[in-house]
Amino acid sequence: MLLDTASLYFRAYFGVPDTVRAPDGTPVNAVRGLLDFIARLVQDHRPDELVACMDADWRPAWRVALIPTYKAHRVAVETPAGRPDEEEVPDTLSPQVPVIEQVLDALGIARVGVAGYEADDVIGTLTAGARGPVDIVTGDRDLYQLVDDARGVRVLYPLKGVGTLQAVDEAWLRGKYGVDGAGYADLALLRGDPSDGLPGVPGIGEKTAAKLLAAFGDLAGIMAALDDPAAGLTPSQRRRLDEARDYVAVAPKVVRVASDVPLPPFDPELPKEPRDPVALGELAHRWGLGGSLDRVLTALPG
Repeated sequence: MLLDTASLYFRAYFGVPDTVRAPDGTPVNAVRGLLDFIARLVQDHRPDELVACMDADWRPAWRVALIPTYKAHRVAVETPAGRPDEEEVPDTLSPQVPVIEQVLDALGIARVGVAGYEADDVIGTLTAGARGPVDIVTGDRDLYQLVDDARGVRVLYPLKGVGTLQAVDEAWLRGKYGVDGAGYADLALLRGDPSDGLPGVPGIGEKTAAKLLAAFGDLAGIMAALDDPAAGLTPSQRRRLDEARDYVAVAPKVVRVASDVPLPPFDPELPKEPRDPVALGELAHRWGLGGSLDRVLTALPG
């Protein structure tokens, strides 16, 4: 089970009232909400391995170099070259992220982030190398591109907390978008995604993109059809795709998650008991983690 950790703690932050606070009055709604998510996921799905995938760089420079608008609207502070820009996040969420990291480490839940890459890329790499079925827990549709029935890879998309999850497999994707997992990245590229600053091909919406992919197989097939006067593209589709050639040439590397991230050594096995019970006890006392932490400990297989 691979957690898109930032996606989940953002949901926890907005889903749990900020009246949930530590003894000193500091909000810990994201911390406790994420712990409750983890407890429920482990209890309901019993993964053998669990990895909290982190955004070491939420807006990698190599993606921005290809599409400068990539996540540009989320930048709060631009930083010197070589360092990640600071993302605009709620004032009371940022201080909770180090606490989340400390608690995960004390529990012994693997936490993996790699400089220059997003959590999506870590997830893509771990999925590519997985020896068995994979559940990806995320509120980000971008990861639908990894769904693969043959390999047992699915996305669990939270609809309400993590107690109600949409299990996204290829049948669901075909019913919803008309594509399978491999086709979702091409669909997203053509459609665009304002939340990520991806312009898409103007005039090519989701339904048109799905029809083009059904007719020509994939993005390469669509662009080959553009160069074939006999292919069944309308004049407006030809014009729009032709005008977007530069975008289409670079967008695949931006939209598709990496599968070759150099990962550090780590142990993905779900711990049977806390790795550092003393540190965990201190964190629980300082931050008032209470029942949320108890539920995680109860859910662990030990």
